[in-house]
Amino acid sequence: MHDESRRIEERVQRAHDQRIKPAIYAATVPFEVEAWQAPGEPVSFEEAAAARYTPFAMDTPWGPPWGTTWFRMRGRVPAEWAGRRVEAVIDLGFVGDWPGNQAEALVHLADGRPLKAVNPLNQYVPVANPADGGEEIDYLVEAASNPDILKDNFSKVTPMGDKLTAGSAPLYTFQRADLAVLDEEVFHLDLDLQVLRELMVHLPEHEPRRHEILHALDRAMDALDLDDVSGSAAAVREVLAPVLAKPANASAHTISGVGHAHIDSAWLWPIRETKRKTSRTFSNVTALADEYDDFIFACSQAQQYEWVRDNYPHVWARIQESVKKGQWAPVGGMWVEADGNLPGGEAIARQLIHGKRFFIEHFGVETKGVWLPDSFGYTAAYPQLAKLAGNDWFLTQKISWNQTNKFPHHTFWWEGIDGTRIFTHFPPVDTYNARFSGEEMDRAVRNYSEKGGGQRSLAPFGWGDGGGGPTREIMERARRLANLEGSPKVVIEHPDDFFAQARAEYPDAPVWVGELYLELHRATYTSQARTKQGNRRSEHRLREAELWATTAALHAPGYAYPYEKLDRLWKTVLLHQFHDILPGSSIAWVHREAEAEYARVAEELEALTAEAVAALGAGATRVFNTSPFDRAEVVRTSEGAPAYVEVPANGSAPLADARPAQFVKTEGRVLDNGLVRVEVAEDGTLSSVYDLRARREVLGDNGNLLRLHTDLPNYWDAWDIDKHYNNRYTDLLEPTSVEVVSEDPLLGAVRVTRSFGKGSTITQTITLRAGSPRIDFETDIDWHEAEKILKAAFPVDVRAAHSSAEIQFGHVQRPTHTNTSWEAARFEVSGHRWVHVGEPGYGVAVINDSTYGHDVSRTVREDGGTTTTVRLSLVRAPRIPDPEADQGRHRFTYSLLPGASIQDTVAEGYSLNLPLRVADASGASEPVISVDGDGVTVEAVKLADDGSGDVVVRLYESGGGRAQGVLRTGFPLAGAQVTDLLERPLEDAAVEEGGVPVSLRPFQVLTLRLRRS
Repeated sequence: MHDESRRIEERVQRAHDQRIKPAIYAATVPFEVEAWQAPGEPVSFEEAAAARYTPFAMDTPWGPPWGTTWFRMRGRVPAEWAGRRVEAVIDLGFVGDWPGNQAEALVHLADGRPLKAVNPLNQYVPVANPADGGEEIDYLVEAASNPDILKDNFSKVTPMGDKLTAGSAPLYTFQRADLAVLDEEVFHLDLDLQVLRELMVHLPEHEPRRHEILHALDRAMDALDLDDVSGSAAAVREVLAPVLAKPANASAHTISGVGHAHIDSAWLWPIRETKRKTSRTFSNVTALADEYDDFIFACSQAQQYEWVRDNYPHVWARIQESVKKGQWAPVGGMWVEADGNLPGGEAIARQLIHGKRFFIEHFGVETKGVWLPDSFGYTAAYPQLAKLAGNDWFLTQKISWNQTNKFPHHTFWWEGIDGTRIFTHFPPVDTYNARFSGEEMDRAVRNYSEKGGGQRSLAPFGWGDGGGGPTREIMERARRLANLEGSPKVVIEHPDDFFAQARAEYPDAPVWVGELYLELHRATYTSQARTKQGNRRSEHRLREAELWATTAALHAPGYAYPYEKLDRLWKTVLLHQFHDILPGSSIAWVHREAEAEYARVAEELEALTAEAVAALGAGATRVFNTSPFDRAEVVRTSEGAPAYVEVPANGSAPLADARPAQFVKTEGRVLDNGLVRVEVAEDGTLSSVYDLRARREVLGDNGNLLRLHTDLPNYWDAWDIDKHYNNRYTDLLEPTSVEVVSEDPLLGAVRVTRSFGKGSTITQTITLRAGSPRIDFETDIDWHEAEKILKAAFPVDVRAAHSSAEIQFGHVQRPTHTNTSWEAARFEVSGHRWVHVGEPGYGVAVINDSTYGHDVSRTVREDGGTTTTVRLSLVRAPRIPDPEADQGRHRFTYSLLPGASIQDTVAEGYSLNLPLRVADASGASEPVISVDGDGVTVEAVKLADDGSGDVVVRLYESGGGRAQGVLRTGFPLAGAQVTDLLERPLEDAAVEEGGVPVSLRPFQVLTLRLRRS
């Protein structure tokens, strides 16, 4: 037989594109269209309905960037269309191939009810099957003219990312607004051809099935009347029916499909636009559920549900009905799909608490899995926190983006830092926007790493980010692929069902231990530093407000615990931990608003804390310590003078001068407090840090070396830092000034000022305080660089086999060598408040109050010693998608802690991030919560969310070993329970001699609910 593959494939392609596709709509009549441009921000339906509209013609430009245009569309269904499937077809002038990053619209009935959205790949709105024809159609269409921010594939700087800079020129040209008859036979022929052709081209050349399909397609084209596609469509389908009816192989891989519409809560659009995106997509989804009984849609992010509930009650009611019918599956159990590395431990707990509670309260559904397909790597704390929230499974996909190493598993047990394991799946289809194309089905089978162990995988399908979600075309593909020879089997089912079956067939799946590190998007630990700082400050302010509100509720008669305010503020912070806000990868508008929100949160939390402290009574000046560790340190009084004080953990003490063992001596640029001696060089770096206790030099080379690197990654500016950044740099060694600014016996300080680059300046105050070996670098940067990254290096004289970096409720260890490609790929990593390096008997920590990115490396000196260098990433200057990212003022502090154990480091990390508070208050007589025993660390103290008045305490083991202690209360204790994260009882806890004995395994998190007498 001659090979005619090329002729047949090209024949089928042309007939499909030029004859069959255009014939899907058999007849059309245009709407009469009028338009009204809403001024400024979006308006309500009621305001739009009352506006004055003017005639609007097709092929007319419309829509300024970020604008809203309302279109009134009126038409009549022709009488001769009676009994046929009639639809409105609307093309706003869609551009490009990204359905979720451009114009979108929501179609309303005249009474204001949302009907369905219009998206680039979902342009129809069902009218009905009119019995008699003649039906009057009257729509109001809210169209958003969102700009295509990345139309140049991340390669060009654009001002479109903020309404303040985007201009007003129209972006789109309206193409079509018609009433049309859907030719259902041609519609199905279109899908038959697509599915078979795509299956065929991805089968190997030697497979008989490929050639069987090829020749069936050729015969089908013979049956197609090019002059009467509609009249011949049924005959063409009859030719194809036999090859579509052949069942899949018995050993065929099974793909569990679940509808999905990944909607970033903010990214290339502001939060206000996400609120509208959710309404549009959710309208589409509920409409599709009415059409396909076998359709199931998985949707995460409780925040998005709340937006729809509050702004689109009709859509909310449809969602509730779909959940009852089993077609809508709330998943994920988190407030938003948060970044997987940067939120603090308590914040991740609250993500799970607030998310799960929302679904339980509003749908009676307790979600069973964590759904995080798109975050940029995942902390090793997740397995424990997920399980403590009542979850059985974890789903991600983003690790398929690895730059260097292919992740070895798709179905596996993920083991966290404490030993907890959770069943985890990583879809081999490598997308969370699947459409069941032949290429995707082939990729899923080829990729699947568990062949021979498991035989099923998950595929979330649908267009995301406002693209409209799943479509009827995708559902039709799934039906054809349910049992088709040459293809994996496709079954539409709930994610819980998939995970139950996958676990049953593969209970001894392999184990992955530790973090799921994404070998890409490493710059998200640093980009948009003010957003990150806002998050860090907010997390600690929330801790502070909860602790002192609890103290006041227990000890101040008449004080009311601010449940509603704290709940609202937590949710604001949780929203901004979304995986394109906190990582710094959104447009300027998003980060401008985030900074404003963080400022508002700070103001409210400061007021709440001040109110709680004031409620404890006036009459004396006290110092309040929110840290879980006792502190003896220098504090600034309300007059600004330094004082040395001693304050218990989680408690307060009178502002009474204590005496440190030794005061600070300042001699020129040398600071000495009897614990360490710090020498500042003429160039402003540290020439020496001598540990007087250990009698050893801490540095292996000059410390606090500021290095400015060229930083142009290969693709995604805000997201990536690529290895070559390290090859080109400038060391900032020419200070404008180096001067002693404090010789106080409690506080010695040297200030270093530098100017560099394009008008940037850095002022750093290097401070040593009495009684502490910690050296602080209070930093003020006026930053005006572009495509640069600034790092601060501390080369320390220790031979460290690994570094330890704080993560949520513990820390991870990472090798300092690059023996394998896996270690080499970790050239930039994340941590929270500290990084520690050490050798047996001696360690050094670098602590920070707002940054997350860092790198650690080792060199061997000529004297044979080893220098381990810790470098903090301070600030970047990406230009896409925000051309002005990080420009302007930054203020933060980082510290060097010589001679530090892990526990020393944990304590100082809390201290730096939770400054002592000086206030006029008499204070409580003793802390609400205290712990006898090392290693048991209090993370949160609050009143129970149910309003019972019970006190909830979250503890964890912070050193990586076993810990025992006794938790004691500053109130009469009647009983205690161990609970899950949602404060639901798991078991009773013993109460002995007025305290609760606690025994923790390494990094264990424990939540206790304490009942008051």
